[in-house]
Amino acid sequence: MTQVLPAPPLVAVVTAAPRRFLPVLPVITLIVTLALPVSGDGGGTLADAVSGLVVVCCALRLVRGRRRPLSRTAAVVLGLPVVGVAVATAGAASAGVGAEGLVRYLQIFVLVPAAVMLLVRDRRDARLVAWSLVGLALWQGGLGVHQFVTGTGASYQGEMIRAVGTFGATDIMGMAAVVAFGLVCALGLALGSGPARQRTVAAVCALALLLPLALSFSRGAWIATAVTCAAQLVLAGLRRAVQVFAAVAAAAVVLVGGLGVGSAMLQERISSITQVADAPDQSVTDRYTMWTAAVDMWSGRPLTGVGLKGFPDHRDGHASLALSSGSDTDGAGAGFQRQPLLSPHNMYLLILSEQGLLGLLALAGSWLALLVLGLRKLLRARRSGSGLDCALVACGLLVWQLVDFVYADIGGPSTVLTALVLGFAAWWALTDEGAGANAHGDTREGAGNR
Repeated sequence: MTQVLPAPPLVAVVTAAPRRFLPVLPVITLIVTLALPVSGDGGGTLADAVSGLVVVCCALRLVRGRRRPLSRTAAVVLGLPVVGVAVATAGAASAGVGAEGLVRYLQIFVLVPAAVMLLVRDRRDARLVAWSLVGLALWQGGLGVHQFVTGTGASYQGEMIRAVGTFGATDIMGMAAVVAFGLVCALGLALGSGPARQRTVAAVCALALLLPLALSFSRGAWIATAVTCAAQLVLAGLRRAVQVFAAVAAAAVVLVGGLGVGSAMLQERISSITQVADAPDQSVTDRYTMWTAAVDMWSGRPLTGVGLKGFPDHRDGHASLALSSGSDTDGAGAGFQRQPLLSPHNMYLLILSEQGLLGLLALAGSWLALLVLGLRKLLRARRSGSGLDCALVACGLLVWQLVDFVYADIGGPSTVLTALVLGFAAWWALTDEGAGANAHGDTREGAGNR
């Protein structure tokens, strides 16, 4: 007679899921901290502290499991930025300034990405991170829409309508980046091969996030999101791309048409993207003036640049008189402030001016390697029909960040998300878990890093 095994206790069933996701919990905590209000006094933030906790938790897990932390390829790709940063540190104006810049670059481009890559073990963890980013985007986006409707946002053309979420007027790119990341994640999940209900929910979330992204009035985020979503759709399949393009176009007509005065502002903001030589606004003039100054700095020291955090000190000696003294910020719970222009608002030119050609090749080479390896795995996932959602999310987030770097650089509380994005992309590109898990995310823990 066959013996019937007793059912597992209810407590064991209830606690199994939390224990299952315990290793990736520090990454989720990092995302959750970005839902909290931040102070505008500069310096370190709660998210920065939690990012350090992510690194510590990863180190403890590696010691406890006695695992080799990184494969040879992963060590080279993630460690490559250290070369340029170390050389630029030696050329900094002072040891204190150099050390501060070194810590920041290692945090954002080396340590936190490596920790995220190791803590995200398989596709179930990756999907949890992706949905967490979608949830954060919906929260920040909802606050942004409320700010626009009630006139409690940041100042834009004399009206307090700019959606900035909890990031405040001093970090107007923060909410735009968060919402864009959530939209990219939602679109990747919707285009994957998961259950129909989850794909439907993800598609609805992606459409809902279009409105707060528009109300952020961030031209760089718009461009990066448009390029990334188009790439995701094409990589997922041309027939599906045509269907989604039609749906997005219809939704855009409804949303923009229902904004009233906002529609005119959006049209003006969109048209300003191409107004570079023909009556550009002051923000465009400042941006291109600082770009020219960054290139001029690099031409003086082409190999190593002017040193970490050296752009502000050398800016006035290389910028033309067209550069304004700063940008005005107001609203969203803060008073009027004059923010100095301390960076070129282009990550590639910031690296080029401060770290020279050596630093740019090291950092951009690392990012390019992640993109190439990630796209190769994405094509394999599309052929096999397994893990396409994770592939589209990982590669989409990386593409968005690389495009946005043309119009922005690191700085502000949302910067830790750049580290998370690079770590997520590294998990997909550099480990075997992303390619080895089955369609439901099952895989052997640590199979790719032993």
